[in-house]
Amino acid sequence: MKRYLIVGYALACWVMFLGVFAYACAFVGGFLVPTTLDGPRSDPLWLALGVNVGLIAVFGLQHSVMARQWFKRWWTRFVHPAAERATYVLVSNLLVILLFWQWRPMGGVVWHVEHEVGRIVLWTLFAAGWLLVPLASFMTDHFDLFGLRQAWLHFKGEPYRPLPFKTRALYKSVRHPLYTGWILAFWSTPHMTVSHLLFAALLTAYIFVAVRFEERDLKGLYGEDYEHYSRTTPRFAPRVIPRKTTAPARG
Repeated sequence: MKRYLIVGYALACWVMFLGVFAYACAFVGGFLVPTTLDGPRSDPLWLALGVNVGLIAVFGLQHSVMARQWFKRWWTRFVHPAAERATYVLVSNLLVILLFWQWRPMGGVVWHVEHEVGRIVLWTLFAAGWLLVPLASFMTDHFDLFGLRQAWLHFKGEPYRPLPFKTRALYKSVRHPLYTGWILAFWSTPHMTVSHLLFAALLTAYIFVAVRFEERDLKGLYGEDYEHYSRTTPRFAPRVIPRKTTAPARG
C-alpha cells in the first residue's frame, strides 16, 4: 500500500505544480487571475517592500537548501527517499501560493512600451520564456525533476539510479536553458512597474547565486564530464562564435 501512496503523492504534487505554473504565468503577465504582480500600492512602501523581499527570500532559501545533498541526507531520515523530491515540489508549490496571496503591489512605472512592434516583441519573449521552462525540463528528465521517476522506481521495487550525464537539444548550446526561460519570463514585459522590477531583479539574483551551488553538486556527481561541459558551454546564452576547445583525455 505504501508504494501506491507514494506514487499518488508524487502525482498529486506534480499536478499541483502544473496549476501553480499556469497561475504564475498569469500572475506575472497580469491577466486572467484575481491577484497579479502589478497594481496600485495600497500599503506603506516600507511594508510592501519588506513583505515582498521576505516572500522571495523564503522561497529562495527553501529552493536552495532543500536541494542540497547534506539536507537530503538529513531529511530522508524522516521522509521516504522515494517521496523526497515530491516533497520538495510540494513545499515549493506552497511557498509560491503564499507569494501569490501575500504579494503587495508597489505601484510606479519603470518603463511602458506603447509602440506596437515593441509590445509584440516583448510579449513574444514573455511567451517564449514560459514555454522554454517546461520544454527544457523535458530535455533532461522532467519526471525525475518533479519526483515522479523516484516514486515509480520505488513502486516497481527498483533502486533509484541517478540520471546519466547527457547533453541533448538546447543543453548542447547552454548549460541552463531552463533558467534562461525564467529570466525571459520575468523581464519581458511592455509595462514594467516597481514591484515587477523588484520581483525580476531578486529572482534573477537568486538564479545567479543558486546556479553556483547547483553546478558544484553536478561536478561532484558527474566529475570530469561536467567539468569539461562547464568549461566549453556557456550558462545562459549560446556563444555567437564557438570557442575552440580540446576534448578531455579518456583513459
